[in-house]
Amino acid sequence: MPVYFYWGEDDFRLIEAAVKLRAQVESAWLDFNFFKGMATTDERIIEGLNLAATAPFGMGDRLTWLTEVTLGQRCSEGLLAELERTLPQLPANSHLLFSTQAKPDGRLKSVKLLQKWATVVEFSPLPPWDTDAIAAALVQRAKAQGVKLQPGAQAALVEAIGGDLRRMVTELEKLHLYCGDRPVTAADVPALVFAAGRSVRQLTPALLAGQTGLALSILQELLANNEAPLRLCAALVGQFRTWLLVKVALEAGERDDRAIAEFAELGNPKRLFFLKTEIKTVTAAQLQRVLAELLALEWALKQGAEEWATLQTHLVAIAQIFRS
Repeated sequence: MPVYFYWGEDDFRLIEAAVKLRAQVESAWLDFNFFKGMATTDERIIEGLNLAATAPFGMGDRLTWLTEVTLGQRCSEGLLAELERTLPQLPANSHLLFSTQAKPDGRLKSVKLLQKWATVVEFSPLPPWDTDAIAAALVQRAKAQGVKLQPGAQAALVEAIGGDLRRMVTELEKLHLYCGDRPVTAADVPALVFAAGRSVRQLTPALLAGQTGLALSILQELLANNEAPLRLCAALVGQFRTWLLVKVALEAGERDDRAIAEFAELGNPKRLFFLKTEIKTVTAAQLQRVLAELLALEWALKQGAEEWATLQTHLVAIAQIFRS
């Protein structure tokens, strides 16, 4: 099928997949047969549909890439009718790619239509706690980049980088240049790779324990090494939201681990044991206050507030929640 729906917050892997689709467009005809543009309105999406329905010029295939689409969240009757008319009729050599960060709502008619006619692929970031998945991705990337890793180096990289695949590729390139054809050892990793992934994972438990000084020290280190404030905020929101959902279920009297894992949207139910241990001494009310604080932090950052002062203020406030 020449229709694709890519969704998820891992824009690195999503763009990689889109680039592979674009490779089917002849470079000499790229200006004529490749289009990429935001499609946040019905009009823009319909324009993209009309373009995709046009046979490619010259040699090779056509790719029409519509970004930030809202088809997975809402779809008017008029747009749905256009989709129903166009998707089955696309030329085999004209590819149509929809992409968005938002998870599609499977109840919508538009999503059901996409599931019928499109290849739907999720690109979610690797969770920092799933070290097995991170290690597997690391091995795959290292092989593709021609980098030989000793077991100790692999473990050190997983700890240092976490699930940041974009950074994983960059760090492997650095190590390859540094080590040449010899295998990368555990001693090579700290010489070149800053352990940002480890620090991000250390920040949430520091806040949860009310350790203000430690949290600010980790924050300062992260910012000094170019950690994006909004990405950091998103990581905090994800972790505290998971903690809150688990705590709400426990305080409601739920004891079935499967039910709690489903409620908290845990991909790996085995993680629940560790989550329950981490939040044993805190309350759902405290975690709710944290999410409100993080929402205020996100809003301030998006309004252009000074990053260090804003992050410092809100992280101090979060740590104080668990000291009261």
